[in-house]
Amino acid sequence: MDTRFLETFIVVAERHSLAQAAQRLNLTPAAVAQRIRALETELGVRLLVRSGRVMRPTEAGFAILERCRDLVRDTRDLKAMAGTATISGEMRLGAINTALTGLVPGILHRLAQDFPLIEIFIRPGASMDLYIEVLNGALDAAFIIEPRFPMQKTLTFNTLRQEPLVLIGPRGFERADPLELLRTQPFIRYDRNQWGGHIADEYLREIGIRPIERYELDALEAIAVMVNRGLGISVVPDWAPPWPAGLDIVKLPLPRASAMRTVGIVAPRSSPRANLIAALLQTSRAAMEA
Repeated sequence: MDTRFLETFIVVAERHSLAQAAQRLNLTPAAVAQRIRALETELGVRLLVRSGRVMRPTEAGFAILERCRDLVRDTRDLKAMAGTATISGEMRLGAINTALTGLVPGILHRLAQDFPLIEIFIRPGASMDLYIEVLNGALDAAFIIEPRFPMQKTLTFNTLRQEPLVLIGPRGFERADPLELLRTQPFIRYDRNQWGGHIADEYLREIGIRPIERYELDALEAIAVMVNRGLGISVVPDWAPPWPAGLDIVKLPLPRASAMRTVGIVAPRSSPRANLIAALLQTSRAAMEA
């Protein structure tokens, strides 16, 4: 049985869509459907059924879904163990959006040069979601914001970059008092439900300012574009470039701001792909030093 067909079934079952599964697997929807049909033929049962606009597992599909996940994970573990001498195999990573554009490309470039036999899959997402996926083994490691709670003892956090909070505003505010801007200007808030947004919210509470809120969203690049369009000001971490092209904004240091957003790699202390994770950490540190 081809484990790629099992992985295809898992992705369709999770995303409830042949089209979304095709996009995730870099296949055509027809190829995804063909893999599902081949797997159903081999097993002799229907695994997926259309319900309205979505695809859902049948009773038989639900019965084998978790075991399929185990088989796919075990196959990846075997490949990693067999490739210990040459540092080869598949590694599944997660990354928050700003790390995905600012840190990950340089690290992957160096990783491809030093360890060309490592295959990488990357899932973008929010820090909390990626943390949970590393914890439950769905991801091997993830580039996230350092948690502001005690981590599980089975995980480690490896710091790559510390990002101070800054106030961003439209051009023309270069000489303005940041605190006065926070009191008087419309404010675009970094989502308080996100770990980085919580740090910004703590700062505002510490200085005792309740800004004139206009929007709240979890998309730092979108916030920067909205500031550029004159929709307000914001308090954000000074994340790793590149920032969106064509911005004409100012960054102002914040008085009494000691909290920083720390970005790094969360990984398990013990893993069948420990050699791959060690290669990632080694390469990431070298990239940061460079």
